[in-house]
Amino acid sequence: MRAIRIHQYGDASVIAEDDVPRPVPGRGDVLIQVAATSFNPSDIGLRRGLLRSVLPLNLPYTLGGDVAGTVVALGDGVDTLAVGDRVIGRLDTGGAAAEYVTAAADTVVAAPTTVPLPHAAAIPIAGVTAWQAVFEHAGITPGQRVLVNGAGGGVGGFAVQLAKHAGAHVIATASPRSTDVVRQLGADEVVDYTATPLGAALDDPVDVILNLVVVSARHAATLMSLVRPGGVVVSATVALDAPAGSPVTAVRFVARNDTGHLAALVELVDAGAVRVDIAASRPLTDLASVHRDAESGHVRGKTILVPSGSLG
Repeated sequence: MRAIRIHQYGDASVIAEDDVPRPVPGRGDVLIQVAATSFNPSDIGLRRGLLRSVLPLNLPYTLGGDVAGTVVALGDGVDTLAVGDRVIGRLDTGGAAAEYVTAAADTVVAAPTTVPLPHAAAIPIAGVTAWQAVFEHAGITPGQRVLVNGAGGGVGGFAVQLAKHAGAHVIATASPRSTDVVRQLGADEVVDYTATPLGAALDDPVDVILNLVVVSARHAATLMSLVRPGGVVVSATVALDAPAGSPVTAVRFVARNDTGHLAALVELVDAGAVRVDIAASRPLTDLASVHRDAESGHVRGKTILVPSGSLG
């Protein structure tokens, strides 16, 4: 089969298309024919070796942490899934940037039935990250004012929708190219951060900030100043430390793989409460180009990557 791999850390030129043996599912595993994987900004850090201290890779390494596809073979001991099942999941060891991938049966869930299967590859990493930010770490409740900083990204789109689902009044930061989509996803207010200083855009403090972008120390101080006493700042990127004695709680988290959260998110998608917004669909062989586009700031929202001949 064909797989998109890196043989060394480096720039996007290290991404290569290779012929590799089709994997065989071991005990407790399933073999999935990949309908699509998706691009996540963290893939850049992975490829460049910036995460090797916490996530060293066994090179050569097949990219792709999100998978949507169809089960085509079962390993011994698997009785919770059947050949033909359509599934999605987060693969902590990558591998979905290929025509086939194996995964532990207990790490995938049934794919949503209301969106095309390839589109569902946008859900696992970004969606579960947003779910944990909104419900676990921020504990958003009805009537709260919530600022989603970085709403134009993949996690941001889900965070806007989940915060609205929780009953919040959502204020979102986005560039002009993302403003319309962010409004369609449910943001009550959108701040164009390229034109308006965030501090000047808000008339009243917020209860919660969900920070989904890498910010400077100066920007972090501005964010802290926008939160009411007793409020919370949740960051999925860099740590944002509250000043000594501050009445604001600051939380930085790393999303974990949780099939319960993923299954709950699929239910919301199928109920029409959460939309899967696909900014672009590209052939899997374009993955290096997608990395280059992202590094130059030309990628919005979620991009899915589809192997040739994949099941839709």
